[in-house]
Amino acid sequence: MVARLVLAIFIFLCGLCCCCLCGCMSIDVVEYLLPGGPPDSNSAYYSYYETELNVSNSADVLSTIHLPEYELLSQSKNVVASFGEKRKKGYKKWFKMVAFNEDDLKAKRKYLFIEDERPKFLFLEPWEGLKFDCEVILKSEVLEEPYADENARLIAILQHVLDTFRLDIKEVAADNKALDICGMMVNQALETILVKLDSTPALATRINEDKGMTFNHINLD
Repeated sequence: MVARLVLAIFIFLCGLCCCCLCGCMSIDVVEYLLPGGPPDSNSAYYSYYETELNVSNSADVLSTIHLPEYELLSQSKNVVASFGEKRKKGYKKWFKMVAFNEDDLKAKRKYLFIEDERPKFLFLEPWEGLKFDCEVILKSEVLEEPYADENARLIAILQHVLDTFRLDIKEVAADNKALDICGMMVNQALETILVKLDSTPALATRINEDKGMTFNHINLD
């Protein structure tokens, strides 16, 4: 950690010296390097973890999911999503989305997406790049289907998550192009994993491991 901090300070000072030698520093460069300011990622995580599947209803979710000062709210009959981005250049984007059961309006699926393209200032924050979390209540037919083996079962579950996500994001992304683009990035990631699993199903066993499964994203490597 100390070595990383020293390296970060060295890189920052080198960049500052270069800018001074050039006689100017772009405002955009300063904005890109400095911390983004409120809200931090913890605000998004708070809403995500406060939502309990099969427990939280639409009123519970609406009271925590949206930060009016920083986010745009999109709603359909059964899905609500709150999208935000920092800086006019959009260096950081995030959304929180929850889908509800049509009958009792209890939360059945929840999603959290955070994309941060800015370098973390002096490495004081974890460098994640893109993070996507979700919890989904699976349909009984998905769990009870007679699969050839455990690998086939895991792949089918992942495919179901992708199919459900596509339907949910479609309901709320029509009025927010940026939200739609974030949804496309999630779609690309899950599709890439499924293509890899289709050619090598044995890799599915790594999904349940702590280190997970390594793959290349079309935009993020």
